[in-house]
Amino acid sequence: CRLGHAFMGEYYQRHVPSEDVACPCGKHLQTRDHILLDCERYDKHHHHFAALRPDLNGTHVLLSMRKGISALAKFIQSSGAFTKTGEPPPLDP
Repeated sequence: CRLGHAFMGEYYQRHVPSEDVACPCGKHLQTRDHILLDCERYDKHHHHFAALRPDLNGTHVLLSMRKGISALAKFIQSSGAFTKTGEPPPLDP
């Protein structure tokens, strides 16, 4: 995610043109900023960034500051964003 190499339309557009670049929520191009900041598909997981909101003017805070990276890791773990399926991991039995 930090480097832009992830399962998302923005990456596919540049490197895997045979893949769909649209977001499942309906946005024409699925970008990293869209997923992290405003995709309705991940609304219930955006709470991980709540403490950063005053500083969150784009994703540079998430991708460069220790507290942002920590929040990003929690977001990815709980949401499954940036995985091939885009779904949360299955719960342990």
